[in-house]
Amino acid sequence: MESSVLAFATDLLDEGADTFFGNLTDRAGVGGVTLASVYHEARDVFPHNPRRVIRYLEPGAAYFRPDPARWSGRLLRPTPSTAIGDRDPFAEAAAEARRRGLKLHAWTVFCHNDRLGFEHPDCAPANAFGDHHLTELCPAHPEVREYARTLVTELARYGVDAIRAESLHFHGLRHGYHHERYFEELGPAAEALLGLCFCAHCRAAAVRAGVPAEEVAATVRAEVRRRLADETAAAEPAALDELADGAVAAYVDASAATVTSLAAELAEEAARHGMRLSFMDGGGPGTGWLSGIDLPGLAKAAHQIETLGYARTPEAVREKVAAFALHGVRPQDMAVILRPMASDCDGAADLAAKIAVLRDLGVPEVEFYHYGLMRLSSLDRIGAALA
Repeated sequence: MESSVLAFATDLLDEGADTFFGNLTDRAGVGGVTLASVYHEARDVFPHNPRRVIRYLEPGAAYFRPDPARWSGRLLRPTPSTAIGDRDPFAEAAAEARRRGLKLHAWTVFCHNDRLGFEHPDCAPANAFGDHHLTELCPAHPEVREYARTLVTELARYGVDAIRAESLHFHGLRHGYHHERYFEELGPAAEALLGLCFCAHCRAAAVRAGVPAEEVAATVRAEVRRRLADETAAAEPAALDELADGAVAAYVDASAATVTSLAAELAEEAARHGMRLSFMDGGGPGTGWLSGIDLPGLAKAAHQIETLGYARTPEAVREKVAAFALHGVRPQDMAVILRPMASDCDGAADLAAKIAVLRDLGVPEVEFYHYGLMRLSSLDRIGAALA
């Protein structure tokens, strides 16, 4: 079984290559590192960082040095984080990984990019009222798709083994934006409908699929307005697949086809450069329909499906992975991320039992979250569990 730890480039820069890679090999005993190449805004606590305890991550920043020639004339382009200064952490990590015989994966957040969304609102999803969700990029927009393809090509020059594609899909209304507020209870139906994208590109994709996009948008506006006006209506259950005689569901299915086709394009581009593309589905089966996640389709489009195995017991990890098999994703085509921290594990034996479950199911790859956010004792726990 292959193994890796997810990490930030700032972990490498703050600790230095010897300490960073030494902890990965000597403490955790893993065979690779999964380094964030483009990442979203955050505020994190770093238990063992020698330079700081709290760090704010910039919105939509890149942690490699983009090739200006490759991005010339592009509307959307990655902006290097100010945290890396003039350095290129990916080049440093690639050289060190090769020297130590480790694999390097590029953990890449594609469509959750508040920097680019605010800079280019027309590239962000738009709800049925025309309000743009500026923390995201729309997977149907041609400029977004070109940006995603170019990112994959860029990362290939570092000798990356796999692209870990996070956020390669639509997002719902609630996605953790700071000071995000809902003082009236919207209800699940209104929230779901407000999360659908009705930009010109999504509407065009729906029309090509035979869906009456304008009728769907009008239905969504009316249904949302009804529920926003009345708290009793907001609490009413709704069969979204029955709205507009099934046209709303067909519209969502067209969105899923958009996501699947983008994943297929990126997987093809990755393979052209000798890389794999892992599609990250953090929520798991039954949670991603409104985000455009069609697991059977994505299992064919991408080289691998990756998910979060965050759970207190080995049995719960088994159930999470087994659920994917019911949606066309074989365990041998998966990677699973585990957390070795106390929130999920009470010791090395518990983590070892979860790894044993993955081996038993035939999962070929396990990753651990997250180098900088865990104590050194959790890295030791990984090493003991893998041994």
